[in-house]
Amino acid sequence: MLQATTIKFLQQLKKNNNRPWFEENRKAYEAAKTDYTTLIDQLIVSVAKFDASIAELKAKDCMFRINRDVRFSKDKSPYKTNMGASFSGGGKKADEAGYYFHFEPGASFAGGGIYMPQAPTLAKIRQEIDYSFDEFKKITENKTFKKYFPNGLEVIDTLSRPPKGYDENNPAIHYLKMKSFFVSTPFSDAALQEKNMQKEITKAFEAMKPLIDFFNKAVE
Repeated sequence: MLQATTIKFLQQLKKNNNRPWFEENRKAYEAAKTDYTTLIDQLIVSVAKFDASIAELKAKDCMFRINRDVRFSKDKSPYKTNMGASFSGGGKKADEAGYYFHFEPGASFAGGGIYMPQAPTLAKIRQEIDYSFDEFKKITENKTFKKYFPNGLEVIDTLSRPPKGYDENNPAIHYLKMKSFFVSTPFSDAALQEKNMQKEITKAFEAMKPLIDFFNKAVE
């Protein structure tokens, strides 16, 4: 579970996203970071029970920095108002499918898949979906999978026309046009403070593991 003070810190940061305020409240930030780090370490242990590929990871291998890269952004706010962690065999920077936990007051979720892969990886995934569409459908239509992800894969960014080499009448065309392959399930602020929240996040990750395996089989 996450502490109410951790949620409160991010709520306040959203209202005071500037360096002077952050420095004045650095102790609160460090406490919130420690709280989130503890959760991520616990999730690594519980997820590793069904996915050994992440067993050697530590929270620092998965967590993203709170500082924003503002070099090419019109928004010069120096800090993110969320905390995120990506779990995969290669850590947070790997170009492979994995699990993701996003902590943001009012907008937290457990998700997974592969987000905006590089062109060679994207081509491999599209080919695997095309060649093994029956297997892909079996995964996404599984009862447990649909319980956690009733809306299926999210349309984050997609082509308006079929990718090169594929026909509009291909039964998998909806997925072949996608540039990202991601599913998620939300968690309320109240749910994040419940004792069983780690268990519930783990269940969501376990439900998506067959999809993660499908994508990583393609990437390999």
